[in-house]
Amino acid sequence: MMAEEHQSPHHTKKEQGLLRDFVGFIREQGVVGLAVGLILGVAAKSLIDSLVGNVFNPVIGLLYGGGEINEKFWCMKSAVVHGQVVCTSKLAYGHFLNDLISFVIVAAVVYLVVKKLHLDKLDKNNK
Repeated sequence: MMAEEHQSPHHTKKEQGLLRDFVGFIREQGVVGLAVGLILGVAAKSLIDSLVGNVFNPVIGLLYGGGEINEKFWCMKSAVVHGQVVCTSKLAYGHFLNDLISFVIVAAVVYLVVKKLHLDKLDKNNK
């Protein structure tokens, strides 16, 4: 009997109304465009990470004294373990530099895209 109550025409119309409202919201608010932009952003992020990790980091590492930049760190505290000096506390600034370079590239690309879209909109409004 409970199943019959949940399948009443009143609930079905309400559910259809909610679905219709949701679809209207998606169309009006450009949610599909936002989703496409998000997917493209994720794909672009992986390309930018590859660019930074495989192109910029080795060049910066060479200029900075050899090795990968993301492996650079400052040893803040060291100890002698089994006769060898070991860094027990380190500040891994190389990872931060890696992320900073990625952020600057992403921010620059977003800026250029938004600027282009804004200029296109201004051109369209002036015609």
